[in-house]
Amino acid sequence: MNRLLSKNILTCLLLTALLLKGSAQESVHKKTNPELYKEIAVMDSLLFTAFNARDLEKLKTFFTADLEVFQDNTGVRNYFQTIEAFKGLFAMDYVLTRKIVNSSMDVYPIKDFGAIESGAHNFCHTEQGKLECATFKFMHVWEKTPEGWKIKRLITYDH
Repeated sequence: MNRLLSKNILTCLLLTALLLKGSAQESVHKKTNPELYKEIAVMDSLLFTAFNARDLEKLKTFFTADLEVFQDNTGVRNYFQTIEAFKGLFAMDYVLTRKIVNSSMDVYPIKDFGAIESGAHNFCHTEQGKLECATFKFMHVWEKTPEGWKIKRLITYDH
C-alpha cells in the first residue's frame, strides 16, 4: 500500500511537471520563484561537484534514506542500490563527468515540501582516447529537511 501510494504521488508529480513544462518558456520563468531557483541551482552544482570528484561520502549526503531512483534503462533502485551503483561507477577505469545543459533547468515549488528540478545534462568520459558524451533528461524531487535540501526521488530518462 505504501509503495503504491508513493508511486501514485510520483506519477502525479511527474504529470504536473510535464504539464508545467509544456507551457510557454517565458510563462514558466515568470512563475518560478527566483530564490528557490537559485537555491536548487546551488544544490545541483554541489551534488555534481561531489559526483565529478567521485566523492561518495559527500554524494550520500544529498539523498534521503528512502530515496527512489527511476531510470528508463535500469529500472527502479532504492538508496542502498543507488550507492552501490555509484561505487561501481566510480571504480571504472574512466572518469565520468556531468554538466547541466545551459538554460535547460526548471524549478517548481512543491507546497510545504520542497521543489521539482527538471532539465537535461551531459555525461562525458574518455574511452580509448576518444571523448564520448551523451545528453539525458532528469527530474529531481527535492525535500527541504531540517538538515537542508535532499533528493527524495530521482528520475533519469531518454538514455
